Amino acid sequence: MGRIGIVGLRLSLALMLAGLARPVFAQAVVADLSDHLIAVTTGFAGTKLLLFGAIEGDAADVVIVVRGPGEDIMVRRKERLGGIWINRHNLTFGGVPAFYRLASTEPPETLASNRILARHGIGLDHISMVQPTGANGDLPTFRAALIRGKQRLGLYPEENGQITLLGNRLFRSDIFFPSNVPTGTYNVTVYLLRNGKVISAQTTPLVVSKVGVGARVFAFAHSHSALYGIAALAMALFAGWFAGAVFKRA
Repeated sequence: MGRIGIVGLRLSLALMLAGLARPVFAQAVVADLSDHLIAVTTGFAGTKLLLFGAIEGDAADVVIVVRGPGEDIMVRRKERLGGIWINRHNLTFGGVPAFYRLASTEPPETLASNRILARHGIGLDHISMVQPTGANGDLPTFRAALIRGKQRLGLYPEENGQITLLGNRLFRSDIFFPSNVPTGTYNVTVYLLRNGKVISAQTTPLVVSKVGVGARVFAFAHSHSALYGIAALAMALFAGWFAGAVFKRA
């Protein structure tokens, strides 16, 4: 059975359960991913996953938010002093998603108020993170710089992903992950919105993990950093000596 067939089977079972719970939840959304593990190998060049879901109840709009593992990021601002650019100020944001991607049936700002979008972290302007203290009026500037930096790396795509509706009940969306996608546990959340309100949501975990030789080198470098540094230095010295010997013979 192919990936689409497995996803369809999971959705059928989920819809049956949602139907049994109809007296409690008048409207629900169920969804699944084509795979719950992204294996990052040495030649990893990015990958694409399929999210496929169904709406139980009346037609509504769908928003998909992919959030990577949280991390602390320091943002620095340079200023010119005596003809030299130096780092004068910095702020550290906590719990910043390492990766963030949004897909929606309609532009999010047309589906709900800023208050609702901010509550659920929907949209680049509403990404949830721990704000630094003592920022005064500089906070928006530093936050905007943080997001621009993520966009340059391709980790916060500016354009919303597309969601294809199949009738009034089924939907699907392709989620692309670049080659530099950080490892860790991700949350893929599907929101169901109607009349400016979030009426249902479902979160599915996704793991991005290094595998193969690259994973073993990565683990060794983090668990034995001193030995890894010595080995790297020794290899660099040997490579330099070998190259010098070859050029002398030539």
